[in-house]
Amino acid sequence: MSFEVRAIDESEFRDWQRAKRVGFLRPPVVPDEEVADRLPHTDLSRTYGVFDRGRIVATFQSFAQQVSTVGGANLAAAAVTGVTVSPTHRRRGLLGRMMADDLAAAKERGDACATLIAAEYPIYGRFGFGVASWTTVWEVDLTRAGFDRRWSGPTAEDGGGRIDLSDGAEIRKEGPELHRRVAARRAGVTDRTARGWDVGTGNAYSPDPWTEPFYAVYRSASGEVEGFVAYGADDKWSDAKQPVNTANVRDLIAVTPAAERALWRYVCSVDWITRVTTGNRPPHDVLPLLLPDARAARVLTHADMLWLRVLDVAKVFEPRTYATEGSLVLDVRDGAGFAGGRHLLEASPQGASVTPTTAPADLVLDVADLAPLALGDESAVRLAALGRIEEATAGAAARADLLLRTPLRPWSMDIF
Repeated sequence: MSFEVRAIDESEFRDWQRAKRVGFLRPPVVPDEEVADRLPHTDLSRTYGVFDRGRIVATFQSFAQQVSTVGGANLAAAAVTGVTVSPTHRRRGLLGRMMADDLAAAKERGDACATLIAAEYPIYGRFGFGVASWTTVWEVDLTRAGFDRRWSGPTAEDGGGRIDLSDGAEIRKEGPELHRRVAARRAGVTDRTARGWDVGTGNAYSPDPWTEPFYAVYRSASGEVEGFVAYGADDKWSDAKQPVNTANVRDLIAVTPAAERALWRYVCSVDWITRVTTGNRPPHDVLPLLLPDARAARVLTHADMLWLRVLDVAKVFEPRTYATEGSLVLDVRDGAGFAGGRHLLEASPQGASVTPTTAPADLVLDVADLAPLALGDESAVRLAALGRIEEATAGAAARADLLLRTPLRPWSMDIF
């Protein structure tokens, strides 16, 4: 059977949204408000549908994105989202056709990479994507954490600042600059647009009911905003008529260690709160070790977050910074042909270059296994032990770790 794969037009947007809802097992009804809200922010030229006798049976979308790399530079990325195939049309190669078209277009545009958040782990490796960052969610039992619940504000240990309750309007004003400052010092942060801030603070239409969170802002001793937290709380009482509420952190961004410590201490000291769930955090977040009893924090989720598909080795590895000097010859296998070949990476604290070479390879790897190394998260030694990297030159994996790994693991805070 022949299927038509193409970008949709404005008249087909509602049907496309409906098909996407079907794929994500959401009610297949698209309100007028949803169409009116989403359509002006949708690049229809990058919104694909697969048509079977006029009906959309698969969806795919991408948009322009910036991803921070080591040292704070941004990589131009094609962010993939809205990927569905209707249950009546699975296993017919529809995703592969849409993905191939979009990656080819991204390569033609000059994007360094493509990104996505995967609903299921096994799907995207065959298209050259690999996990570039992970996320962890903790639950903290405050009854055993050891914090002094009489905490009354940041101390000298926390920079001598202050915490004030705030609102969505102030977060939309102060948040973007805080977010940019985090991205400047940590890899893996995807840009958050003005619309993203509107949606995240309830200032835009949402198909889901909106519950206004509590906002708190940390200001340094000089009055500069250095972080904020947004959190909600449930309303639960024990049989003994004692409050046993959980605070659910939706967003916590801090640009200084003092702000981060103070905001966590604040959330963990709110009256009536006995548990805190942290939302998406970097796997090596400070919170567990900030607790006097680190065992009070248990991991609820540890999972892959940002998947990255290298389209141009030079555009991914040249903009990032390197703490030491070294060189590697990477023999990259890429069935799609976008990033394959033998590449010489020469790097130092002063900069880096990537050039084609015929020199003997140090490491031989699939393009999907280049992604975990690109932002400094994964160990080449571990990948070699797994058999995912071939160490063609003895000691090359250890040299790669010295050159590529970073003290701060990448963190991708937003799902898109």
